[in-house]
Amino acid sequence: MPRPIRVAIVGAGPAGIYAADALLKSEVATEPGVSIDLFERMPAPFGLIRYGVAPDHPRIKGIVSALNQVLDKPQIRLFGNVDYGTDLTLDDLHRFYDAVVFSTGADADRALDIPGIGLDGSYGAADFVSWYDGHPDVPRTWPLEAEKVAVLGVGNVALDVARILAKTADELLPTEIPPNVHAGLAANKAVEIHVFGRRGPAQAKFSPMELRELDHSPTIEVIVNPEDIDYDDGSIATRRGNKQADMVASTLENWAIRDVGDRPHKLFLHFFESPVEVLGADGKVVGLRTERTELDGTGNVKGTGTYQDWDVQSVYRAVGYLSQELAKLPFDTLSGTVPHQAGRVIEGGQHLPSTYVTGWIKRGPVGLIGHTKGDANETVACLIEDFRAGALRSPEAPEQDAIVAHLTANGVGYTTWDGWKLLDAYERALGEPQDRERVKVVERAEMLRASGVTLPQE
Repeated sequence: MPRPIRVAIVGAGPAGIYAADALLKSEVATEPGVSIDLFERMPAPFGLIRYGVAPDHPRIKGIVSALNQVLDKPQIRLFGNVDYGTDLTLDDLHRFYDAVVFSTGADADRALDIPGIGLDGSYGAADFVSWYDGHPDVPRTWPLEAEKVAVLGVGNVALDVARILAKTADELLPTEIPPNVHAGLAANKAVEIHVFGRRGPAQAKFSPMELRELDHSPTIEVIVNPEDIDYDDGSIATRRGNKQADMVASTLENWAIRDVGDRPHKLFLHFFESPVEVLGADGKVVGLRTERTELDGTGNVKGTGTYQDWDVQSVYRAVGYLSQELAKLPFDTLSGTVPHQAGRVIEGGQHLPSTYVTGWIKRGPVGLIGHTKGDANETVACLIEDFRAGALRSPEAPEQDAIVAHLTANGVGYTTWDGWKLLDAYERALGEPQDRERVKVVERAEMLRASGVTLPQE
């Protein structure tokens, strides 16, 4: 009787879990069957959902319940706290598995090459998101001394950063934020947040619901300058062809014509302002210089030569995420992706046998979480096609316990799916006395202990 196809998936966020789900729903799941191991460098699964979604967005975090159902399947095992490139190499994975799918996502900030971007007080949005989402590998404190803050970018990450900076700590207390994050935000001095986009309302990349949520806080006054409401033929065509873009533009129009209220924190959404320099003094941020832009007829913009300096003491760039290079895999540093054809990793013009990518490491950090399903289906279809064609490598040690023996021999304290259930219960118990759904654990050692992993010194 043929053994099941052994597949390793590196990255247990939505992209990796969707790939596992696609495998389980494929025809090979019945004959010869599939056996899937997910490897995750964090002690807990869910990737972007746990460490990239703002804590006051429980609606998006609700996706976890669907991902839970996939990870609960008997054909799937989770190995958390396992770092690819350190605890496991590509050669290791090919020794134990018929195929390897990389779904490692993107968690670094894309660079913004303007003068002053390296000043003290200039930050990448991804780093700030990691802090307020309780990532174990970032500092426990965050400097929140600035009273006026600039956020560069008009996507959902920029909205998240601006909203977290503008809300009070107590507004966020009912969420899962850890104690160190609540304490940090309680000391936040920001009262003015300025979000800058170089193009117009029709080109903003906000989701309509995320944009409208800005106005739900009793402490945030959202302000749009009527002069920033402008459209050219390209913008009008965008609105007609894209319902979401039209809804965003309509919301911004409504905010631009209303009277400014008296909520204590002001959040300004600026359009047609292109950041050209972060201004500094004594090595610290003291302002932002922008160039006014105008539409060129196509929906794009051109500079006008008119500049304005904004009084801010901190700048956050939210201009996109970037994936990290993976050991032994080809990498396109410009796009931050692994070269591929329909998910098959390509090196030197040839498919690297049994090696695949899905999610943001495949297509770049664009689209919403749901878009990764299409990625996964395409990649898995190629994997199955290669299996049918006899093009997959033959692993030396495909037995299920071979990888367990390898990790144990190398002293890797890995977490499991049952371990996640223990950690989940532990976090929920922490929240119970405060009538909160959970309190997220930050320290890696505490996460491991709660997951049932015995640490070396214990």
